[in-house]
Amino acid sequence: MIRVAVADDQPLVRTGIATMITYAGDLLLVGEAADGEEAVALVRRERPDVVLMDVRMPGLDGIEATRRIVADPMGGDARIIMLTTFDLDEYVHSALRVGASGFLLKDVAPEDLFTAIRVVAAGDALLAPGITRRLIAEFASRPAGGPTDPTLLRRLTGREREILALVGRGRSNDEIAVELVISAATVKTHVSHVITKLGVRDRAQLVVFAYESGLVRPGGDLPTSAG
Repeated sequence: MIRVAVADDQPLVRTGIATMITYAGDLLLVGEAADGEEAVALVRRERPDVVLMDVRMPGLDGIEATRRIVADPMGGDARIIMLTTFDLDEYVHSALRVGASGFLLKDVAPEDLFTAIRVVAAGDALLAPGITRRLIAEFASRPAGGPTDPTLLRRLTGREREILALVGRGRSNDEIAVELVISAATVKTHVSHVITKLGVRDRAQLVVFAYESGLVRPGGDLPTSAG
């Protein structure tokens, strides 16, 4: 059973999402929060697997709440899916930087919501279908460089750097497999190794790292494999 918490300051939205969760047999709603402070306390108390977190909330917003949850050992391994109103919410970039595992639009269909929760609970990242490429474009529009340490790239093999760059471009495992003429299972193994070597939480943070380390640049060519 996947334990899920919902944080949103709008009662109608929060109740609607919470109600949808009760329809899935493998999901368990463990609590609701109306702001960021309540969300942080809820995660500490209930230790959910996944938190659906509104970006904009009064007082402590969803981004700061996410940062605190990710950094708090009392929060367990809770993974955060940000809930946004618009395709490219201005705060999504910041949310991924502080440790969110992805985002969804608030008008998501029930089955897509269930799938998203399962994907994130399994340790993968979620960049909502149809807006992934636009999110990548948002990263690409920003200057290269950030809080990541580009020297960490030295830990990766040539093939791993190549796959990281493709992840940064928004490619799925299946798309990477076709492009590199390897199996999807092999790609998944490489991605797992890269996550471990770079010390990041999931695929969403790989996208952040790829741009902030300078491995992927706006309009730039992807690196070729060195092994």
